Amino acid sequence: MKNLSSKVYQYAFINLGEAFKRFFQGLGKYPRFKKKGRSDSFTIDNCGKPIELNGWSHKLPFIGIVKTYEPIEATTQKITISRQAGDWYLSCSYEFHSHTTPKKTDVVGVDLGVKTLATLSDGKVFESVRAYQKFEAKLSREQYLNRHKQVGSTNWRKAQLKIARLHRKVANIRQDALHKLTTYLAKNHGSIVIEDLNVRGMLANHKLAKIS
Repeated sequence: MKNLSSKVYQYAFINLGEAFKRFFQGLGKYPRFKKKGRSDSFTIDNCGKPIELNGWSHKLPFIGIVKTYEPIEATTQKITISRQAGDWYLSCSYEFHSHTTPKKTDVVGVDLGVKTLATLSDGKVFESVRAYQKFEAKLSREQYLNRHKQVGSTNWRKAQLKIARLHRKVANIRQDALHKLTTYLAKNHGSIVIEDLNVRGMLANHKLAKIS
């Protein structure tokens, strides 16, 4: 514990307090213990001073120089670093001044579907990426090969990382498709009308979730 910054523990208790607050307000479930190795993340700040992120390399408090895959230009008060499928991610919030752009269409309606991702009222169709179906066979094979490995062994950890990376790739493909759709809608339309769907309930059906 002495090897870590006190900020890591401070924000862990702050997050725990917020979780209990949401629980007692009826906004969330009872907080659960997060096992090490699953959704690992921690938050740090600079003792009240702003953190400057410039370019590809960034000097973070208590950590030192960190290089990012893409350049970042931002000033923030705190940073959260997380690990997903063996890769590390840096996230922060900062002020951004948006600029109004001219729109091609005043209003557009969006119909979300199962066979297609979305159909617009002007006839434009965004096809479903079917990300899971593309990797379903590979995922099944990796899980099959991992069934007899000893839990906690080096080979088991390697196999788990392969499976996690495949799931991450599926999630990235879905996020990319949604990002392209929302970017197109925001750039070209003044107002967007969308139906109210229980998306979480639809994804709970494993057959529908595989189609997306």
